[in-house]
Amino acid sequence: MIEREMPGAGALSDDELKGASQHSCSVLKDLGPEIEWNHSYVTGDKIYCVYSAPSEDLIRQHAEKSGFPANSVSEVKTIISPATAG
Repeated sequence: MIEREMPGAGALSDDELKGASQHSCSVLKDLGPEIEWNHSYVTGDKIYCVYSAPSEDLIRQHAEKSGFPANSVSEVKTIISPATAG
């Protein structure tokens, strides 16, 4: 899970978000098949991204090459939901 501090992220237009997504995908293609972007959550001033990658270093390479910040990178150990409560 990547936390990206991006002031005003929630006010970005659909076209701006599309452009950012396309740029991210272009960088991912260059980095190879070991890193995959699953999805992101856009809030007011941050974007939380879920990626699959073998290392934090590869995540940080993507951030550096794409120009998007990676203020915090945390490994997701497991997922829980209402389905795991029963």
